[in-house]
Amino acid sequence: MFKQLIVLLMMTVLSGCGYNTLQSSDEDIKATWAEVLNQYQRRADLVPNLVNVVKGYATHEKDVLTEVTEARAKVGAMQATPELVNDEQAFQKFIAAQRQMTSAISRLLAVAENYPQLKADGLFRDLQAQLEGTENRITVARNRYIAAVKEYNITVRSFPSNLTAMMFGFQTKPSFTVENEQAIAQPPKVDFGAPAKVGGQ
Repeated sequence: MFKQLIVLLMMTVLSGCGYNTLQSSDEDIKATWAEVLNQYQRRADLVPNLVNVVKGYATHEKDVLTEVTEARAKVGAMQATPELVNDEQAFQKFIAAQRQMTSAISRLLAVAENYPQLKADGLFRDLQAQLEGTENRITVARNRYIAAVKEYNITVRSFPSNLTAMMFGFQTKPSFTVENEQAIAQPPKVDFGAPAKVGGQ
């Protein structure tokens, strides 16, 4: 009976010191990170087909095709596991590899602009639309991850939950930043206050 009372008391104290919040926030991070990985994998899966279609019309664009293929290989060689968010260096390497992939795909699509027949190819248009949709999903997934990490890190650093975090080994998690992830989309600015142009004026 005495032991049960001690356990109950400890659970009450821990819940008041942020233990439950830390556990819940940590689970949120795992879930949102899994979605980030899922969307990046979706993008990587589209790349081989995209490269093959472009190759059919632009065989001499070897540098760009090689760059995309190598960027995908580099991403594929990384161990993108849920535990990646507990290793700052591994996380930054993952971000750098994904940024390289984004850049390579952008160059490939820019090359496609020079080939009207390629742009008219139905498969290319379909892949381009899928890629655009995936990039949007990546942005949404990253933003959810950023929000989850922010909430978790605040709890880890705030008193008295920081004492509980130290006691149980909860540490801050890395996140995407504007400095290391240029692909975080900013919504276009629309000035609704500006007068409408009429007749090309």
